Order: sequence, then C-alpha cells, then structure tokens
Amino acid sequence: MVGIMREGAIEQWDTPYNLYHRPATRQVADFIGQGVFLPGEVISRQVVQVELGRLESDVPMDCGPSCAECQRDCRLDVLLRPDDVVHDDDSEVKAEVIAKAFRGAEFLYTLRLASGAQVLSLVPSHHNHAIGERIGIRLDVDHVVTFPHG
Repeated sequence: MVGIMREGAIEQWDTPYNLYHRPATRQVADFIGQGVFLPGEVISRQVVQVELGRLESDVPMDCGPSCAECQRDCRLDVLLRPDDVVHDDDSEVKAEVIAKAFRGAEFLYTLRLASGAQVLSLVPSHHNHAIGERIGIRLDVDHVVTFPHG
C-alpha cells in the first residue's frame, strides 16, 4: 500500500495500481503518472462523451449535485493516460504530432486534437512520425476516471 499526502492529510491510501488507474482525486491523478484532462459531457450515469468518442464506465460517474437528478448535459473532466490513446492508421480521428520523446521501445507523442486540446500517446518506436504530421488515433480506455469540470 502507498499513501499520497497533501497539505498534511492522506489524499489516498491504496495500491500503486489503483493510485494510477483509479485516483480518488484530481491531485492524486496529477501526481501519479502522466495524463491530461479532456472535457466531457455526461450522456448517462455510465457514459461520457469526449472529443475522441464515447467512453463507457463500469462505475457510475458522479459529476456533482446538479447531475444527480438530470444525469444529462453535465460537464466532467476525463483523465486520459498515454496508454489510453492508441495510434491507429485506420482511424478517421487524426491528431497532429507536436512533440515526441524517444523512450527506446516506444515514443511518447504529444498530440494536438482538432479543438486544440492536447493528449499524450505511447506508440511503438517503429512508428517514427515527424513533428507536424497528422496520425490516426483512437481511445482504448479500461478505467474511465472523471472529476468535476473545472
């Protein structure tokens, strides 16, 4: 078990796996591993729409008191880790490579979406794309992690 403290209090006491994949707070998500937050719209208690597509969660999402009654048109921030954004040449969704870091077996790409938002993607290193190139991507998210928008 590992504890993450913030301002003298335990923010989350959990396994390393859960700290990464199921952070209890935005601060834990920011502290453990890399990731970005994309705005999302709640479609139902277990479905959220982000710019890259719809995500379904096994765990009902809580977007705040206003959403508890209507369950629609509520905004959330969705955590996307680099392993959630997969390079896929056949995808219709394209993103521009704006930075890349070679890590041996893989590249960590920083990608700009059509909206201007940025995401990170881990891509096998035999896919050596140039800065400015547009590549196909898709989501492959096992754990949908959301926090109140803001």
